[in-house]
This record gives sequence, structure tokens and C-alpha cells, in this order.
Amino acid sequence: MAKSDANKEDAVPAAPRPSPGRFRWQRLWPIALLVAGLVGAKLLGLDQYLSFDQLQHNREALNAWVADWGLLAVLAYCALYVAVVAFSLPGGAVMTIAGGFLFGQVMASFYVVSAATLGATLVFLAAKTSLGDQLSAKAGPWLAKMREGFNENALSYMLFLRLIPAFPFFVVNLVPAFLGVPLGTYVIGTLLGIIPGSVVFASFGAGIGAIFDRGESLSVSAVLTPEIITALVGLAIISLLPIAYKKFKGKRKLVD
Repeated sequence: MAKSDANKEDAVPAAPRPSPGRFRWQRLWPIALLVAGLVGAKLLGLDQYLSFDQLQHNREALNAWVADWGLLAVLAYCALYVAVVAFSLPGGAVMTIAGGFLFGQVMASFYVVSAATLGATLVFLAAKTSLGDQLSAKAGPWLAKMREGFNENALSYMLFLRLIPAFPFFVVNLVPAFLGVPLGTYVIGTLLGIIPGSVVFASFGAGIGAIFDRGESLSVSAVLTPEIITALVGLAIISLLPIAYKKFKGKRKLVD
């Protein structure tokens, strides 16, 4: 009995395990950092520099800066683009057009697609680690059903959301994180989906020097002409064809 009692006294009680459903506020730091960046940029008025007026006013200085600094100018441009996307600042279109103006259509398209994909991925990871997993655990069967339907054709849906200009870029950055889209699928869908729009805006930017010389004003609506919108919508519809084919094939199996 004494030996048994001694063993009991020497035994170290196991530490209580945290409840799997318990929310930990420490998980919010990634999304809090992005929100702080957005608020800070707004308070400092940095978003006001992302405008066509600023681009036109500083065109000579920017061209000289690119010519003098070369690779460093490219890295600075890409870093700024990542920040604009990650902090959800309303300046992506201006940045893309500015890239076309400063670096030409081909190189600007490459820089924009790379930087925008990286910035969007940072937002996706921040949302997923902060709220996505917790929301999945707490939500009812309706979210699970929505996730299942979305992830069955996640790449097609991602391409559709990226191609249609009607969906705000930051919204498409966040929603897939809550629907459990795999990181690889998200990155590929973002990368491929933003190529057409990036090329269009960069191409427009490559030719705005003549518009500046005439003293004309610029707007995003000048880029998104009915023809361009029709082309983007057409590509978005094509991206949904695999889903239509799956459903058609499934109905044929049921009939057979």
C-alpha cells in the first residue's frame, strides 16, 4: 500500500488540453497586421498617390528613376504592388497601368501577375490561419455543403472569379480561404486568372504617354471598353465548361 501511495504521489498530473473549439485570439495577428497596414496607409494619405493625376504629374521623374535604378526600380515597384494588394488599397488598376507606362507591356504584365499573385496569397493565408479554420469548425452543415460544392471544381471557380471584372479583387482574395480552397489551387487559379486583365491594363499603360501629351484625363472606364469586358466574360464562361461537362456526364450516367 505504501509503495502504491508513493507512486500516486510521484505521478505528475497531465496538463489540461485546450478545447478544440476554443478560439485563440493570438490567431488573429496575421489579419490584424493587414488591417493595420490598410488603416495606416489611409491615415497617412498614401492611397492618394495611387492616381492617374499623380502618374501624369510625376511621369518624367518616374521615367528617370526607372532609367537610373534599373533592377532596384523593378523590385521597388513589385514590393509596392504586393503591399497594395495585401493591404487591399484601391490602386491595383492604376499600378498596373503605371507598370505598362514605366516598363512596357510585356515586362509589366510579368511583374504585375507575379506581385499580385504574391499579395493575394498573403491575404489568403492570413484569412485562412486567422479565421478560416475556426469558421469551418463553428459553421453548420450549410457551409460544409458549400465548401464541398466549391472545392469539387475549385480551379474552374477560381478562374471564373478572377476573370470577371465585376468581383472586387480583395473579396476574391478572402472568400476562398473560408471555403477551404487548397493553397496550390488558389495560387494557380489566381496566377492564370489575372493574366488577361493584367495584359490589357499593361498594354493600355504602355500607350498613355500620348494621352498625357494631349492633356487628356484618364479613368479605368477607358480601359474596360465593352469589347474588353465581353472578351473577359467570354473567357470566364469558358472556364466553367469543365463544370458543365461534369454535370452533363453525371446526368448521362443516371439516365443509363
